[in-house]
Amino acid sequence: MNLELRHLRVVCAIAEAGSVTKAAATLGLAQPALTAQLQRIERTLGGPLFERDRRGARPTPLGELVLDRARVLLPAMKGLQAEAARLAEAGDPLRRYRFGGVNSPILGRLVHRLAAEQPEVQITTNASWSVDELAQLVAGGRLDFALTGVCGDATPSAEFGLSWREVAVDPVFVLLKQSHPMAARDEIRLVDLRREQWVAAPGDGCFGDCFAAACARAGFTPRKLYEADVRGCLDLVDAGEAVALCQATFRPVAGLVTRRLAGAPLRWRLLLGWHPDAPAARVAETVLETAVTAYTDALANHPDYLAWLLRHPDFGAQPTTAGGVRSA
Repeated sequence: MNLELRHLRVVCAIAEAGSVTKAAATLGLAQPALTAQLQRIERTLGGPLFERDRRGARPTPLGELVLDRARVLLPAMKGLQAEAARLAEAGDPLRRYRFGGVNSPILGRLVHRLAAEQPEVQITTNASWSVDELAQLVAGGRLDFALTGVCGDATPSAEFGLSWREVAVDPVFVLLKQSHPMAARDEIRLVDLRREQWVAAPGDGCFGDCFAAACARAGFTPRKLYEADVRGCLDLVDAGEAVALCQATFRPVAGLVTRRLAGAPLRWRLLLGWHPDAPAARVAETVLETAVTAYTDALANHPDYLAWLLRHPDFGAQPTTAGGVRSA
């Protein structure tokens, strides 16, 4: 029998699980079948890889050697496959768009426009609360683009080597129950919300720190902060239990309203990211322009905010003199 990568994965699975039985369950195999496979691997390598008893399976010196090599070879092979896929596609037109989004306000309109303009192209979407997770998927070739947001002047981690471009900058609004005493105002000072409880969706960005810093500048520390998914956030606001921060283009459900924060103490930057060496980089500028158009489309449902943007040109979509959009 020739040793193959799948055999190294089996050895790693047993070592990580600590027993053949647990590894079999993880791999979806029957325990006798995995035992037989391990025995064939051991015969090929010339000796036992694990000491097995009632306490589980522990690597022998030979097993440690094999594991050391496997933990180098397996990630290297995975990287080779990703790079090969990129190279193989480099000379071909992009036949698909794979988007990842973190609570993006324009994903639907972006997909709609691309599908109308390029009906032959396949478009898929992927959701995650983690910007880093999406960036890792783009860097690994499993997604083409990531649509995400960051607060203030922050940028996503440079660890994954992505190019990030700015689609738009919006002030952060507050979401209130329609019967809230401050709901009748056009804008609300952050300090006037000092007695409120807050709710936010999960995420791995810096927004929590930015919010706490903005409250500190306003002279208070925020009270209780709930964490919930978007539906849970809406329920807590609707129940009058909390208020929430939201994007300026968020469309609230019946019974809820959005209001500007006076002085725009918090900003949200919508970004598009891609890997500069991936096939998607060839169409990135086109996708970026479509994203800006999708953002502009979204403003049609918010005439009051659109009028505010006309008076505050530092916000909204930010084209450069070259016709593109600013780098993040």
